[in-house]
Amino acid sequence: MPVEDSDVELMLRYRDGDAAAFANLYAHHKGPLYRYLLRHVRNAGAASDLFQEVWSRVIANRARYEPRAKFATFLFHIAHNCAMDFFRRDLNSRDALHAVDAESVLRDAEAPEHQRPDRVAEFREQQSALLAAVAALPQEQREAFLLHEETGLSIEDIARITNVPAETAKSRLRYAVRKLKISLLDAPEPAALSLHVRTV
Repeated sequence: MPVEDSDVELMLRYRDGDAAAFANLYAHHKGPLYRYLLRHVRNAGAASDLFQEVWSRVIANRARYEPRAKFATFLFHIAHNCAMDFFRRDLNSRDALHAVDAESVLRDAEAPEHQRPDRVAEFREQQSALLAAVAALPQEQREAFLLHEETGLSIEDIARITNVPAETAKSRLRYAVRKLKISLLDAPEPAALSLHVRTV
């Protein structure tokens, strides 16, 4: 059974009162969801708050859940709405969030300790270059890229989540990938970056 189908089954079980099913869903999606929010809003505190808000909405809406799409589509549609609400609540936050604390973001993605110091430094430099390039993307392109890279969702799922036609979602992703490739040409060994820029 595909992961998406098993996630839908877990959500249906949770809807019907199985708390263990929610624990499995949470464990499976917490990493991609948090990374998506962190890289989208570019503020660790705000991302943590939004992470809690997304799961709270999943819990609050469990009785009304109907499997009309993949569970990941349902979850990231809620995440998209929470992020848009965040930006609407504080229009000035976009300017304030340009000062990204790259070190705190990198702590979650650091190379293992047993690696040589020069490799750790190189890894950090690559991560910083990628994070800066992603942060510099226009919001709509950044969101399409993060949804694609963090969750592996299809263009159609991204279009549903962001409420745009599939061609618009595809176009945003294509522009994002093109801009990232250009931005990362000067980065050391760009192929070694942890988020791989895939061709759309």
